[in-house]
Amino acid sequence: MSSLNRELSEDSAFAAGRNSWNRHYHNSVVQPLLTDLYQITMAYAYWKSGKIDDHAVFDLFFRTNPFQGEFTIFAGLEECLKFLDSFHYSETDIEYLKHALPQGIEDEFFDYLAQLTAKDVTLYAIEEGSVAFPRVPLIKVAGPLIIVQLLETTLLTLVNYASLMATNAARYRMVAGKHIHLLEFGLRRAQGPDGGLSASKYSYIGKPTGAKTARNDRKKLCDVRLGV
Repeated sequence: MSSLNRELSEDSAFAAGRNSWNRHYHNSVVQPLLTDLYQITMAYAYWKSGKIDDHAVFDLFFRTNPFQGEFTIFAGLEECLKFLDSFHYSETDIEYLKHALPQGIEDEFFDYLAQLTAKDVTLYAIEEGSVAFPRVPLIKVAGPLIIVQLLETTLLTLVNYASLMATNAARYRMVAGKHIHLLEFGLRRAQGPDGGLSASKYSYIGKPTGAKTARNDRKKLCDVRLGV
């Protein structure tokens, strides 16, 4: 175990805090339509060719460490699991897809999507908060071809940004040392409200002292401190 992994795992208060916000926080934006439209057309091709139940295994990995660094902190797993657990196309989703996709797609395909879940998908992953390295799988996704294809874009966006924020916070902590108070001040310059809250959540994995965003406390994401 690396020294950074050991430091993360030995802090029981940190682990308890992380488990608390994991239980309470769910991003309502994360749903099946949070994807690239071509993923749906690929799913249609699998359906049309009778390959929907072919077993497939996809690896989720990254190619380079952020900040020209030597490591990455893996984050986003909890949101991935919540996404799989709630995966379902609503009636509104189906109606949107009927208009967004090319004409001529059979109604039976949309009926199939309306019944589709991720119950047959299995995820294998390293522990969230672990040190990770390029081209080493963070998550292995196994299941029917059509559903693992539909998960690709969403899982990538859930992991990539989260890991970036966690890594950034960990690098600050390494430079500052264990006893310096660090506050996450990202909301005012974040990429919108969701980007701000997500940054606060995943920065907490990198072990700052707390965050300045009041809504984090209401959502039980992490300790909130006053800042000037």
